[in-house]
Amino acid sequence: MNSIEKYDLHCHSTASDGTLSPTELIQRAHEKGVTSLALTDHDTTNGLAEATLAAQKNDIRLIPSIEISTTWENKCFHIVGLNIDPEYPALKSGIKNTQILRSERAKKIASKLEKRQIPNAYESVIQAANGGMVTRAHFANFLLAKNHVSTQQEAFDRYLGKGKSAFVSTIWADLHEAVNWITQSGGIAVVAHPLRYKMTASWMRRFLSYFKEIGGQGIEVVTGRNNPDEIRRAMLYANQYELAASVGSDFHSPDNKWVELGRLAPLPDNLKPVWELFNQ
Repeated sequence: MNSIEKYDLHCHSTASDGTLSPTELIQRAHEKGVTSLALTDHDTTNGLAEATLAAQKNDIRLIPSIEISTTWENKCFHIVGLNIDPEYPALKSGIKNTQILRSERAKKIASKLEKRQIPNAYESVIQAANGGMVTRAHFANFLLAKNHVSTQQEAFDRYLGKGKSAFVSTIWADLHEAVNWITQSGGIAVVAHPLRYKMTASWMRRFLSYFKEIGGQGIEVVTGRNNPDEIRRAMLYANQYELAASVGSDFHSPDNKWVELGRLAPLPDNLKPVWELFNQ
């Protein structure tokens, strides 16, 4: 291992909505100086076996992980499970049910696009996912490729975002259940990109209090898109709720020049790094 540790605890491969295979992802992480990487594909651990082999060849510590879509109080939250046992039965069963929800949602999104005179979306995204989890990013890429939009963001703004014509509201895994799957498998439950949910301060207090109460242990403080003010706000949440601090780029594709594996601001000194919990 390098003498200087560089952690990136949130990224995606072709097992969900990333564009690099697990092997390519590990190789890129190695090129960028990452020493410890968590592969956190959406609602699947299918990329971990391949990533483990690649990590051994590239002298990277792979932390088996996942990003689970959850629902609490009719709001969607993404919870990263770090250092999980992917073979833990309750976790495997839970994410299998979530995968069924993803498949059903994909069919409903495609049906809504069909009504907007945009055919063949379902077949296209299934082919693009190539056995991986279908996410809204696959639909955004489809709309972009068919020239219905000029950017991925426009696909969300016009079709896929909340309240738009092809948005499908989904009740994901119960937050408490998902945290249990993670913690009982030996992992650490971490709130992903906490500022992206655009909640009021009172809602955030309620959410983080509950998350801590049910066994949540961490929160992402540094992400690939954070500015200094956002890091400061996330740091305050970590301190207030005594949550360990995580860092993760949320890397999906080399095409996004704004987000890169390992390219992260330093973690503020007055926080407990989440990796200190890995071997406890």
